[in-house]
Amino acid sequence: MNVLFATAEFAPLARVGGLAAAAAGYVAELRKPRFTQPESGDGISVEVVLPDYEGLSLVDEQTRTLDVPRWIGRAVARTGLATDATGAATIPVTLIDLPGIRRSHPYLQPDGDGWPDNDHRFMAFSTAVAALVMLDRPDVLHLNDWHTASTLAALDDPPPTVLTIHTLGYQGQSDSGWIRSFPYHHSDYQFGGAFNPLVGGIRRADLVISVSPHYVDEIRTDAGGFGVAGVLRDKGDRLVGILNGIDTDEWNPATDRHLTTRYDRTDPSPKSLLREQLLTEFGLIDGAGPLLSVVTRLAHQKGIDLIVPTFGYLRGLGARLVVLGSGEQHLVDQLDHAVRHYPDIVSFHNGYDEGLAHRMFAGSDVFVMPSRFEPCGLAQMQAMRYGTLPLVTDVGGLHDTVTDIDAFPTTGTGVVVAEPSAIALLDGIHRIARAHSNSRRRTAMRKRGMAIDWSWEQPAGRHVDWYRRLVAEHN
Repeated sequence: MNVLFATAEFAPLARVGGLAAAAAGYVAELRKPRFTQPESGDGISVEVVLPDYEGLSLVDEQTRTLDVPRWIGRAVARTGLATDATGAATIPVTLIDLPGIRRSHPYLQPDGDGWPDNDHRFMAFSTAVAALVMLDRPDVLHLNDWHTASTLAALDDPPPTVLTIHTLGYQGQSDSGWIRSFPYHHSDYQFGGAFNPLVGGIRRADLVISVSPHYVDEIRTDAGGFGVAGVLRDKGDRLVGILNGIDTDEWNPATDRHLTTRYDRTDPSPKSLLREQLLTEFGLIDGAGPLLSVVTRLAHQKGIDLIVPTFGYLRGLGARLVVLGSGEQHLVDQLDHAVRHYPDIVSFHNGYDEGLAHRMFAGSDVFVMPSRFEPCGLAQMQAMRYGTLPLVTDVGGLHDTVTDIDAFPTTGTGVVVAEPSAIALLDGIHRIARAHSNSRRRTAMRKRGMAIDWSWEQPAGRHVDWYRRLVAEHN
């Protein structure tokens, strides 16, 4: 079974948020022998297609010119092997080169605003994906988020199609004049007086998947549906929630090349040495309380502004906080201001550093994720994989992955706060500091989180079951 997997992000080649890691982890699982060479003989072959943002060099490159409308210009699909940042791994990928697609950042200008022609760039990309489908029709077309959802407006007779919603908050709404650029299914893409790629994709796809069961429940409600809850409810049982996994080969404290000391759940005690190293790396002195960490995009969704009012209380708990992230400038400014006022409590690294992220998951005691909404979230699973206790809000995939220690003393893996507010978060910090101070309780929580299978194996299996069901329905 041939699957064409279209995405705007794919780690490590094009990484902005969770979409990149989720896409890469899922595809890596599909390329393992259990899926490529199953006992049934019905193996999966997956082709990843994404925009050619940087003109990456490919090994064993093959080039195909795509037949696209004149408003796009010349579109070329380059297929071959890309190397990761270390040069140690090769990644089979198809890059689509289009006029204007190459930029320093997939979505944002240097000042943090979106590129003014993002609508044109991703409508063109979707149309090029459709041309690739027509050139070499796959058994299944798998689209991701609004950046690829317009593909179904350029195909009259698409193959069985899955659309994954990684976050509903971004829908790609644009001027209704875009309707004239696509030949098919105009009414499905018209919504609220605009051209809405994600809505059209939801309506046209055979199956819509979102990335956690609880998030599916949320987005079906008017409060959590970002204006399109009715469209989602109309999908009935063809809207399903499948929890993301993480790449447990990459995120493994027993083999992590970024760590000076490695460990597993049988003995997580080496975390204490990694903790000392992390404090030193961030220039902080141990306060004898828990070391908290945040690794995130700096965005309103992630609730970073909710953490800032708690900084003054951390000193009384002996707690320290290290933050790694980049994004909205006003949140960067808030964190810079906090570091100046609480230099002994808070340290902030502006940007993203893969190795540092691994060291923070391994060396911190508590990982804080106060999201206002969170379709799935990968970081809380990565944290638990490293024996770091999660403190999260009760939303989306955080609800599905973290069990509150006070509500469930024998099975709890972290602390879950009821709402995304500074007051609730402060209460959660006190509760997790109390749990952390009890060494037996802390060790039990760590080991429970590390024992959970966070891999892609089961989620990928559910996806493949749906692929086969959709293909059977189309035959």
